[in-house]
Amino acid sequence: MFKEGVIKLGIAPIAWTNDDMPELGGENTFEQCISEMALAGFKGSEVGNKYPRDVKVLKKALSHRRLEIASAWFSTYLTTKPLEETVSAFINHRDFLHAMGASVIVVSEQGRSIQGLMDTPLFDEKPQFTEDEWQRLALGLNHLGMLAKEKDMHIVYHHHMGTGVQTTSEIDRLMEMTDPELVHLLFDTGHLVFSGEDPLYILKKYLPRIKHVHLKDVRRDVVEAVKAKKWSFLQAVRQGVFTVPGDGSINFEPIFEQLADSDYTGWFVVEAEQDPAVANPFEYALKARQFIREKSGL
Repeated sequence: MFKEGVIKLGIAPIAWTNDDMPELGGENTFEQCISEMALAGFKGSEVGNKYPRDVKVLKKALSHRRLEIASAWFSTYLTTKPLEETVSAFINHRDFLHAMGASVIVVSEQGRSIQGLMDTPLFDEKPQFTEDEWQRLALGLNHLGMLAKEKDMHIVYHHHMGTGVQTTSEIDRLMEMTDPELVHLLFDTGHLVFSGEDPLYILKKYLPRIKHVHLKDVRRDVVEAVKAKKWSFLQAVRQGVFTVPGDGSINFEPIFEQLADSDYTGWFVVEAEQDPAVANPFEYALKARQFIREKSGL
């Protein structure tokens, strides 16, 4: 289905140790994580909270397992803090990823975000940006995009549950307000479906600007429970709202078909944070790898 060599398949370490809730998978080591990724048949990874930040150390550990770094998350606070604070941290992050050979930088605006609040209802308390905040966000992202371009890299914006850019209309607005040469999009199947959006609509509309893909499935019964019981994002994760492709309710075949027919090149990253005590990360990595092979030919 896909042209040979255009897609690299990775998996995120968040299934082994959770960045937002480090107690989930706290017993799992960095070495176990990357060894099981490689054993499951993946070629790359994003950077997790247990990964060494020394470039030589990290490269050596990955090279033993023939793994690469695809990207790493960066939290922006463009709506709530001075631009200079974000820029300083971003440059350090950019230079680290560049040294690791990555070409994209995942960014997500965390100003007024509720994704990390344990007891705040996800759907009832979702932040809405003011006009001024939208302007600050767009200008700030364009600036980060220029900084990324200095290293021949791209920023990819991660629409995310519990943030000011989650819904279709918010993604549309962000894309309209930012420079298409400087600000690109991360396409995340799970966050779109969890929010109630149509992933195929977003994929078809923004394919030329999509530079990174997260493959994540959703359990619809848990989504309904999140709404009915007013759970937070973190509570939803604990209850298993996300899972690996093929284990939830999303139909991935038309998504794979659309991507295969496009000019997309780069990473597909399986990202499915669950409680590793309930969902064994290695078993679910194997399950995801088998499903992707069967449905996409990768």
